[in-house]
This record gives sequence, structure tokens and C-alpha cells, in this order.
Amino acid sequence: MTRQTANPRRRSSRSGFKLGAVRIGFAVGGRLAPQRTVDRAARLFATPFASSRSRARAAQPDDAMQRGELTVNNESIVTYVWGDPATQPYALLVHGWSSFGLRFLPWVAKLRAQGFAVVSFDQPGHGASTGSLCTLLDFITTVRAVGKQFGHATLAVGHSMGGAAVALAQDESWHAQRLVLIAPAADIEAAASRFIRFVRLGDHLREPFLSWFARRTGVHARDLQVHQHVPSLGQPGLIVHDLDDHEVPWEEGERYARFWPGARLLTTQGLGHHRILDAAEVIDATLAFVRGECVGDRVVASPNLPFGLA
Repeated sequence: MTRQTANPRRRSSRSGFKLGAVRIGFAVGGRLAPQRTVDRAARLFATPFASSRSRARAAQPDDAMQRGELTVNNESIVTYVWGDPATQPYALLVHGWSSFGLRFLPWVAKLRAQGFAVVSFDQPGHGASTGSLCTLLDFITTVRAVGKQFGHATLAVGHSMGGAAVALAQDESWHAQRLVLIAPAADIEAAASRFIRFVRLGDHLREPFLSWFARRTGVHARDLQVHQHVPSLGQPGLIVHDLDDHEVPWEEGERYARFWPGARLLTTQGLGHHRILDAAEVIDATLAFVRGECVGDRVVASPNLPFGLA
């Protein structure tokens, strides 16, 4: 018996119907029951896609990987290690929103060939780690906890929200000698605004939506805008961002490079937000940067740009 495949048009129609229903629900609920609607929208925004777990289960690491666990804020965080971070320089790889630690498998062999031990992990609510809701502050806290477990890193690489978490996690208790941020989010408040517009929540509920996160984390989203923090970073940084990124605008990567004194910006085109992480030229540029080669461009600040001079 042959298995019939689903009609792509039918799948697209179902997805469009579900999105339309969500938008109608938020639009109507925002007028009739605003607080309950805000809570529902905020929890949706803070809930990783289920595909993070299914894709993590489907990943096939090699036999050299060592799997471990540590507890962070009462959640079990699963770690993946190649080599010995205690005796080798190590690279910490931090995945983005609704992704998973083994998403970095294309990086492992090249980093190991350069003499690095490699450490990755699943953020709370992602991959094989426990948890349901997750915020940027959870990302930052977990990066620091994993970093402290293995010691200061020679290199830290972060993608998307993981890039923001890597930058914001740097402090005296844990840091990396060099940072590479790929398509990094620079402004969670802006990301929340994009989500609010996408689900048609209603702009009058924007502040209550952001207040939900402030109550949960103790920090307002605008206090995590990276241009307020990266000027104090002293280590070299490489920002890699694609002009065709439709999830995190290229301008957010440019903002890192403009405000971070030791950073350079490598701009790509045609890779988007996800394929950029697997691109051989991006991995090779990272290795060249680690070797001390000049990669990317130094961004010169201008008062005509958003957020002004660095």
C-alpha cells in the first residue's frame, strides 16, 4: 500500500486558518478581556515551539559526544560535550529561540580540528531540557550557569537570541575571550512589538504585554537593549548578519558592531536567519577570526543612525 503525502496547499490553508483564528481571538479578546488576553499572548510569546524538542530527538551526534545535565533554576539543563574543556581551550555554542544545542553539529568537527573542546546545551523549554516557558533572562542565566560549570571559554558563539544572551552574560564570574554573534537579536522590546503586530494583539496592550515579562523576570525588556551593555565589553567580537534576515533585521546586528568598541560586522546576503548558521563560509570566517585574522568591517557611528552615536 502506498502512503499518500499531504497536499502542501491543504497544509498551507490549515496554517492560514489557524493564524487567522488566533488573530481574531486576540483582536476580540483584547477589547472584551484585555488582561486575560495579554496573559495568553505573553505566554505564547514565551513558549518555545514544540519542534525544538522533536528536532533535537532526531539529531544524530557522533559517539564522541558526552551528554550531561545540570540544574539551573530548578530546571534540568542538558549539555553536550566533545573533548575535555578542563584541559583544552573550549568553545561554548549557544542556540537561538525554539532551537536546540545539537543544531551546531556542523560546527563540531571543524572546531575539534582546531584543537577546541566543544560545549553546547539546550536552553530551558528547548530540546531535551525541562521547562515550558523561557525568556531572554532565562537564556542569560543558563549561559552563565553552563559557562561557570566548564570555566571561562576561549570562544563563545551565539545565534539569534542566543547571541544576545552570550553578549549580556559576560561578567567577572564568567566570560569568553572572543565572541561571535550570528544574526543576534539586539532588542527584545522590538521583537515583542513585531509579535504584537503579527498576532494583531492591539497596540493599546503593548505596555501590559511588556509588564508581564517585567513581573516574571524582574527586568523590563528595554533594560536589556544591547546598546546599553556592549560598550563595556572589552573582548574582540564578530557580528555576522544577513541582509535578507526577515526574523531579526540586519540593523540589529549593525547596532552591536556600532556600540561595541572591539567588534566587527560581517554582512552576508541570501542566507536568511537560519541557513546562515550552517553556512561553511560563516564557520570558516569564525575560525579565521579566532586565529586573529581581520574579518568583517569596523562600523563607524553616525548621529543620523537610530540610537545615535555610540
